[in-house]
Amino acid sequence: MALRTVTRKLGNKFFPLLSSTSHLHSHATSFGFKEVKEEEKAEMVGNVFSNVASNYDLMNDLMSAGLHRLWKDRLVSKLNPFPGMKHLDVAGGTGDVAFRILESINRVKQRGIKRDFEDILEAETKIYVCDINPNMLNVGKQRALQKGFMEDGSLVWVEGNAESLSFQNDTMDGYTIAFGIRNVTHIEKVLSEAHRVLKRGGRFLCLELSHVGIPIFKELYDLYSFSVIPSMGEMVAGDRESYQYLVESIRRFPTQEKFASMIADAGFQKVEYENLVGGVVAIHSGVKI
Repeated sequence: MALRTVTRKLGNKFFPLLSSTSHLHSHATSFGFKEVKEEEKAEMVGNVFSNVASNYDLMNDLMSAGLHRLWKDRLVSKLNPFPGMKHLDVAGGTGDVAFRILESINRVKQRGIKRDFEDILEAETKIYVCDINPNMLNVGKQRALQKGFMEDGSLVWVEGNAESLSFQNDTMDGYTIAFGIRNVTHIEKVLSEAHRVLKRGGRFLCLELSHVGIPIFKELYDLYSFSVIPSMGEMVAGDRESYQYLVESIRRFPTQEKFASMIADAGFQKVEYENLVGGVVAIHSGVKI
């Protein structure tokens, strides 16, 4: 694992060509390796996730050999959830990250909160799961019922667009997005919205498939990605094209340094990232000050 810090000054001074503002006036965007009109991308991505929703968690296990569970655990440990927090998990339809946050909060309560205050804190804790795709949200709601997470009202399911959130300014203690931001049309709009809804002192955390820097490992990873994953999607989910897109979308996503500079440009401070498995995934973070 490697932890690197990027300041706002660093992003502006040394990576001017990588600034998110260079994308603001584009009328075309990428859908995997294809160039498509901006207004078409959201619908195309929506179709992908509607197709994969029922097998999403199973395919995550198969594609990552179960490692995605450890990556999400690491994400939540960096968030350091606390009782009474207001948190927004974006692109979190199946609930994987939200469930982990609630479980972490429950462990904190069991360790040190007096019983007299538990009901108050439980009522105050709100984890908002926001996803643009209703099929993904339905999967999450079903899983929440099975796990018993729907009983206390801490989970709130919201169908919404990461680029134009319905939440008010300065209302969230934390914001997470896992394996979602590479699928949006305008990354800079998502980052701006994340900054807007967070309170001062609130933390932004993004877990995303990223770029491998070790040449030999990169060759093996590319071979696995393009040869194995689409075939696996076809065999397990009956959908090769959706998983071909997912593989291609990773290659079109900004590098770790570029994405860190975009986070800084959105107004976040203390921007840093941590590579996991040699850069197969990275966790980026920032604080609203």
